[in-house]
Amino acid sequence: MSTSSVDRPLQPGDRAPNIVLDAISRDGKIALTDFRGRSPLLIGLFRGLHCAFCRRNVAAMAQLEPALRERGVECLAVVNTPVERARLYFRYHPAPDLLAASDPERASHRAFGLREVGMDEVMGIRIHLPGELPEPMDPMAMDEFLNKKEGYEITEADQRMMASAKELLVGQFLIDRGGIVRWSFTEGLEDGPDITFKTPNPEELMSAASQVAH
Repeated sequence: MSTSSVDRPLQPGDRAPNIVLDAISRDGKIALTDFRGRSPLLIGLFRGLHCAFCRRNVAAMAQLEPALRERGVECLAVVNTPVERARLYFRYHPAPDLLAASDPERASHRAFGLREVGMDEVMGIRIHLPGELPEPMDPMAMDEFLNKKEGYEITEADQRMMASAKELLVGQFLIDRGGIVRWSFTEGLEDGPDITFKTPNPEELMSAASQVAH
């Protein structure tokens, strides 16, 4: 799949790109144009499933999916994990109502303007998760600790995704039936080197969903 890149995260009012990805939760492809004229869409663009943060983001989206569906909003979680590896993960961690797609080339992140972060910048971050981590850790140490704690076994497919010299930030975008972004949440490093894992505010997201559902 080839898509163009943009130099900033898409904002409300921007037109969403079309992307076509391998479906994880079913056979075939998923394209953003499939939803045009049919329903609003919340798309979450996450790093690979080797990333403990991203597994939590996927789980949080799955929890919100029923309430969003009630408002007529569909959900799509995109992970930078090869499709067969991702299908194996979801076989043991099912989220049957959540559409999911694989994008190991990270083209969707670039198309939505989610920036790359060099590993030197990544390693300067300290993640603070009281109750889950014994102390603030850099992201790599955090992933190693939580993967071991949660029994997530790193495979060769995961290792290939982890070998990149850069990481992509994650984001979520609420797109209306016409293909226009109406709400967005993007991961940032503006809180300084010591940050706590963040997900979108559910009340803010649900309020935005109610607006686009009309």
